[in-house]
Amino acid sequence: MTRKETATPTIDWCARAAGRLALLAVLCVGVEQRSARGEEPQEAISFARALELASGHNPQIAFAKEQINEAFAQLRVARVLWLPSIQAGTSYINHDGPLQNSDGTIPVANRSALEAGLGMYAVGGGAPAVPGVSAKFALADAVFQPRIASQQMAARQHAAAATTHDLLLLVAVAYLDLLRAFQQQSIAQETFSHAQQLAELTAAFARTGQGNQADADRAQAELAVRKNAVAQAAVQAQVASSRLVELLHMPPDRSLVPEEPTLVPIELISDGVETAQLVADGLARRPELAESRHLVTEAADCLDRERYAPLLPNVLLDVSQSGYGGGPGDTVAGVRGRFDFDATVYWQLRNFGLGEAAARDGARSRAEQARLLQIRLMDQVAREITEAHCQSESLRGQIAVAQSGIRVAGESYRRNLERIHGGQGLPLEVLQSIQALDQSRREYLRAVGDYDEWQFRLYRAMGCPIPNDANPTK
Repeated sequence: MTRKETATPTIDWCARAAGRLALLAVLCVGVEQRSARGEEPQEAISFARALELASGHNPQIAFAKEQINEAFAQLRVARVLWLPSIQAGTSYINHDGPLQNSDGTIPVANRSALEAGLGMYAVGGGAPAVPGVSAKFALADAVFQPRIASQQMAARQHAAAATTHDLLLLVAVAYLDLLRAFQQQSIAQETFSHAQQLAELTAAFARTGQGNQADADRAQAELAVRKNAVAQAAVQAQVASSRLVELLHMPPDRSLVPEEPTLVPIELISDGVETAQLVADGLARRPELAESRHLVTEAADCLDRERYAPLLPNVLLDVSQSGYGGGPGDTVAGVRGRFDFDATVYWQLRNFGLGEAAARDGARSRAEQARLLQIRLMDQVAREITEAHCQSESLRGQIAVAQSGIRVAGESYRRNLERIHGGQGLPLEVLQSIQALDQSRREYLRAVGDYDEWQFRLYRAMGCPIPNDANPTK
């Protein structure tokens, strides 16, 4: 990863330095005003710190991690489906009244029974209704469910990675917007200073008769516009700060200021790489595609489960070891150890086989849906990479054009200002130079900001998280 160095002419360096000084003055005044009102001062934040906070405190990432924990718990359950459950306790049975024997006769009986241990509630000659150790499972579930749950957990892990990547991109773009807003504020403040200087100069000329009052009025009108531009830039900075505060899950009354409010072009993806190569790399790296592959495998395992379900039996195993005793009336005597073991294996053909066919058709359809979603996602990834790469290449050229525009506009402003001081130029020429310089600086800021944003988007489209050291302010 390399950062792109730009050949900045002297006028650009002077403009940047003046912009920083003007912005520093604005920030200092704002801090003093807030302190006088009892408000908290602004808090500086770096790009790396913003990404660090996003990774550690955002509810979206925490939610994705909890989904992984849930999937892992489901996997642990699936792996132990075949293990029996243990049930221990005691039961007391008392009967007083008629009973019917197998030959149809109805005698009257009065008896009691007590059972305690691993197994309880045995009635008559049958096994305990509540066995002590019991295993009841479908062999198809014991075989296939761990595989299905494993694919679900892997898919959740890649989905969480995608959520993290998306959030880091949102934070990086929000931080870029914050930088742009403060840089716009710096440009607006410097343009206001130029307009104020022109307004004072034309007003002085008008008072001495060396200039027209119309020129002074036009300069005052321009000054009013630039004053509103400063106010609008300050509002935009607060809006950008609030959006970043929301993403970082910080207190809503927090006001953020970038540590270094100067944008420069960066390169996360080197120039000259073919789009086809980028697409191939992105298809191999994107966590969404890895998630999709696991979901396709999960659907295939579910289909296999339905195919083999009629061939694999259901298993019932019950083991009881308890003490059992009883007698006539309320008497409980002769308590002795009792052992019961029951084993049952049976095959099931649901709904005369029609239910089996329907279950297989449903699983087959879900597998095909997962495969089609994967194909659609591959097309989406290819489009995102191609679009981001195209935008980056275009903006790289726009940056160079915007740089030359700043240089020319800066020279024009300096020369026109010298001419009006010498009594040779017209105020309108200086006014146009001020507007051209303001526009060229904003154009350069737009090109650099958009370039950095599309570099971030391209890097994310390639399946890579935004790195902390990809600082657009360095």
